[in-house]
Amino acid sequence: MADLNLKIAEVNFKNPVIAASGTYGFGYEYNQLFPLDLLGGISCKGTTLFERPGNAPPRIVETASGILNSVGLQNPGVDSFIENNLPWLKSHNTVVISNIAGSTIDEYCKVAERLNDSSIDMVELNISCPNVKAGGMSFGTSCSGVENITKQIRKVCKKPLIVKLSPNVSDITEIALSAESAGADALSMINTITGMKIDIHSRRPLLKNNTGGLSGPAILPIAVRMVWQVFQKVKIPIIGMGGISSWQDAIEIMLAGAAAVQIGTSNFTDAFTPLKVIEGIDNYMVENKLSSLKDIIGKVDAWE
Repeated sequence: MADLNLKIAEVNFKNPVIAASGTYGFGYEYNQLFPLDLLGGISCKGTTLFERPGNAPPRIVETASGILNSVGLQNPGVDSFIENNLPWLKSHNTVVISNIAGSTIDEYCKVAERLNDSSIDMVELNISCPNVKAGGMSFGTSCSGVENITKQIRKVCKKPLIVKLSPNVSDITEIALSAESAGADALSMINTITGMKIDIHSRRPLLKNNTGGLSGPAILPIAVRMVWQVFQKVKIPIIGMGGISSWQDAIEIMLAGAAAVQIGTSNFTDAFTPLKVIEGIDNYMVENKLSSLKDIIGKVDAWE
């Protein structure tokens, strides 16, 4: 077997495959299919200061090569997460990442402070959720907004900090540099792309929220392009995501510059995708006589 170990912000991962936030819940259901211990990590359901019911249904609709969702950060709240979910998660040998969100900077900070004394391994700052009516996107689509919220969270957050970037911006590299300069330890990218689908008979949007976040294979080329661009600008690690559904996809986005990957929408069509990706990366490294993941990360030979 190849050496799949890596380190991101001084956190050790046994392999580079992480279950993406919003698609894996807290892992209970998937653990019935295979042990969470096999994953490099799990990014938990987006967590807010207080319980949220999420958006009204319908809030998920299939599209060509993907899905649109407007779930709206349904979650039990940070205190419930720490008390009821985190102990079980930490009973597994995998990195636990807490994805946090809020409607105001003060809410974000309070969530981060609550997590300081918990056993989570990392915080993923979700400033890029396109399907809630307040918060998230209002901070993640401008350089000043990203810099400000990252700086404020960095002041109170004792855990390694990942900033999750929105693709719904004019220049992703400037956004990434703003997060890095404000104290981010790593970046995760990309979140979903804002989209809309309309029933031509009723003439109503298929999502009650009207618009939602597009994910799945349809957005992979966009994710690869953005990771490649950002890799050339920042010095901190990038966790790549957006439409990864096979080991080939994972290798592709890693060649663009991702140190690790998150698997999201494809968990819904094949719950064993993460294991297949881990095995595929292993085989690729053995077949190509690669000694470590560093031999893949950012090694695309782009045309001049």
